[in-house]
Amino acid sequence: MSTNFTLIDFDIDKLDNGLEFTVKSPSNIALIKYWGKYGEQLPSNPSLSVTLNNAYTQTTYKIQRSSEFELDFKFESKPNDKFKQRVEKFFKRAAVVFPFIENIKVEMDSHNSFPHSSGIASSAASMANFASALCEIEKVVTNEDHDEEYYLMKASFMARLGSGSASRSIYPKMAIWGKSVLGSSQDYAIVHDQFDEIFEGICDSIAIVSSKEKSVSSTAGHALMNEHPFAKTRFMNASNNFNKLLFALKTGDFNTFAKIVESEALELHGLMMNSDPSFILMEPNTLEIINRIREFRAQTNCAICFTLDAGPNVHIMYLKKDEKQAKEFIEQEVKSLCADSLVIHDHMGNGVIVER
Repeated sequence: MSTNFTLIDFDIDKLDNGLEFTVKSPSNIALIKYWGKYGEQLPSNPSLSVTLNNAYTQTTYKIQRSSEFELDFKFESKPNDKFKQRVEKFFKRAAVVFPFIENIKVEMDSHNSFPHSSGIASSAASMANFASALCEIEKVVTNEDHDEEYYLMKASFMARLGSGSASRSIYPKMAIWGKSVLGSSQDYAIVHDQFDEIFEGICDSIAIVSSKEKSVSSTAGHALMNEHPFAKTRFMNASNNFNKLLFALKTGDFNTFAKIVESEALELHGLMMNSDPSFILMEPNTLEIINRIREFRAQTNCAICFTLDAGPNVHIMYLKKDEKQAKEFIEQEVKSLCADSLVIHDHMGNGVIVER
């Protein structure tokens, strides 16, 4: 673990009166996919994502001084041992960077705004939440002088160690993770705001085709790339698509945007289909929704496209200007293909929000 962000000078006495705050951290949807990693959660290619707004994890924290690290974790106000173990592991690992962890008791009550098995990246939202909370505590106990940008980078760095895509959930609007543009890094994500006004507030309606647990975890999926026959080609394609997408975003070229975003989604699933072992994560209704989106776009010129996560659910993306038309289409043509007719409407969001 890099120690560039390690806190050296702090005063735990500053927590004598305790500390309470709430962190609201969003999920994100990758347009250029992160699939394949090396070392300690480092990406094999740069990725670019849209930060969401309505899909988030919210956690209330109560911090007290303690002679050793203690954790009282609740999910939706109930004890949850499985989640607690994951949180505990994250905090203990983070103690290298945040040494005050060894002297605090943390009470947490966390909930998600979306169904746990909806296919929305809950690990991205939750790890961004925990990392941002640690930075908030550091701001209180530190004797060092750092600006807000430093803490965003530090939160992104720490979130990455819990879940690679979580590094991007820290920032508003769009984020880039992976060495590429000026100021970017393998270790943390940066905000991306170089896009034409037509993409401001872009919408993402998530069609829940299946609410079953994924048949392959992200960790296992990334590992498949280690011996994948098309790995080198994939990483090259991703970098090329990344550069093309940056230009499309900057020039307001939605047609190119849609072409690249859809290609990235299908390539991700293609890689899983011809890996060893292979996985087919799309369902018949996934393909039906994709076909209906393309047909609707051809007939109407509506600025609408799709992307996919590593699962069967479809993220239907469309410009704010076409929101009414797109939602009517979703209501009439897509909802009936979803599990329990569930579609979660979301849009570009503002990143992590902390309230004391």
